[in-house]
Amino acid sequence: MALPRAFAPLRHSVFRALWLATLASNIGGWIQNTGAGWLMTSLSPSPFMVGLVQAATMLPVFLLALPAGALADIIDRRLFLLGAQAWILLMALILAVLTATDSIGPWGLLALTFAIGAGSAMNFPAWAATTNELVPREDLVGAIALNGIGFNLARAVGPALGGFAIAAAGPEAAFGLNAVAFLVLILALLSWRHTEAPRRMPKEHLLSAMRAGMRFVSASPAMRAAILRACAFFLFTAAVWGLLPLFVRQQLGLGPQAFGLMLGVMGLSAVAAGFALPALRGRLDRSATVFWASILAAIAMAILAVSHHWAPAALGMLFYGAAWIAAGSTLAASAQLAAPGWVRARAIAIYQLSFFGVMALGSALAGWLGGSFSVPLALGLAAVGCAIAAVLVRPWRIDSLALSETPPTAAPMPQPEAPAAELRGLLGEASGRVLEVVRYRIDPAQRSTFLAAMQEVRRVRLRSGAGNWSLYEDVAHPERWVELWTVDSWTEHLREESRLTETDRAALARAAALHQPEAGTAPEAARFLNVTP
Repeated sequence: MALPRAFAPLRHSVFRALWLATLASNIGGWIQNTGAGWLMTSLSPSPFMVGLVQAATMLPVFLLALPAGALADIIDRRLFLLGAQAWILLMALILAVLTATDSIGPWGLLALTFAIGAGSAMNFPAWAATTNELVPREDLVGAIALNGIGFNLARAVGPALGGFAIAAAGPEAAFGLNAVAFLVLILALLSWRHTEAPRRMPKEHLLSAMRAGMRFVSASPAMRAAILRACAFFLFTAAVWGLLPLFVRQQLGLGPQAFGLMLGVMGLSAVAAGFALPALRGRLDRSATVFWASILAAIAMAILAVSHHWAPAALGMLFYGAAWIAAGSTLAASAQLAAPGWVRARAIAIYQLSFFGVMALGSALAGWLGGSFSVPLALGLAAVGCAIAAVLVRPWRIDSLALSETPPTAAPMPQPEAPAAELRGLLGEASGRVLEVVRYRIDPAQRSTFLAAMQEVRRVRLRSGAGNWSLYEDVAHPERWVELWTVDSWTEHLREESRLTETDRAALARAAALHQPEAGTAPEAARFLNVTP
């Protein structure tokens, strides 16, 4: 019997095992958050200290996302994930023991909450980048949607389980359950027979890997589009997260049971929408999916803004949950597809850092508007802003675009001469900057075509590791052009070739094909070592 399309990624046994284990760990995380918040109300019941529990959970994402992504790219991801889960398990056990023995204080709780959050922050980009290794490309969007479904299931089940555990055996039981959940994930990772691809180059250092990741994102139109559209969506839709407690209490005049109901409706809607996404992808591309999800989110927030009864409010949350999972999983898939394997975790970390940041900003801004004016006004403004932003950013497409023409593979490519024997001892990671040069001879009639081709060449060089790039035209001989770029070291120069994708090579080939050869030669290439006295 064939699986429904939404479940298709689960036919891959390794993904299925890790997805189930990750679901358990996500449930454990929500149980942990519930237990920490409740415990703080006993240790220090001030709103400020209770609020710091959530801050301690989220702050590590801002501090550690990029270094975590860099580490996940330069060391074995399975070992990295095992290390992150082991850290969370250890911190959860310490927290459980200290709580059970009445040895924990408010600041100790915050410190251990921060430590657990740090483990989760280290885990996020590595797990997201690993999804590409577990399923084929055609199942990637579905796998990411299933990850979102798992997260929403955990968000619906975890707090309830946490509440039962606290009522039955105290907060220490919640922390113990979190430890057990991460033990399940560790066992699943241990069963994954992952073989790291052999490396031809030395591993990157952390700081240079982070710089390379930022350069890649800044020079990748697809990544920039995914980040821009994510910021436009999450900045305004975060208003619901910031205002929902006030909305339920003040606008609906209801209590915590209704608050839980609204969250449950949103979670169930998100799960249902996640199952419907595979069918939707047959009708809409990724850019259109995010656009219409943004419009649906705007409608949902508008319904909430005018609702004073639980029934239309529940309808608004139903629409909101569907829009959230449709846009969130589609944007995440676009970010993953836009990044090649060598930089994927770093690129995803920057993407996650961006949307976490705008979510925090949007939630805080909505909370300020709701407190200073009114909750309906804040939700209404968020709805209008979401719709306007969706229209404004629609031209930035997040779909993978095919090459508009067959790449001219027959064009000779620039090949620099081998290094002189007497200089080879100077070449390595400590060589200092390397200047790379390519000289072209271009028919002046082809000037505009060449400049257009070189725009993409510039992005290719920067994505591959160049620190800066320039193109010069000889004022005395308009047919002569010089392309210059620098990299941090000779080793970084050698890494450039391995970082090129097929699309990158096609872009370089199109530029090389415009060169007017002398006796069939390619553009002249050379490399210079920095020996500034």
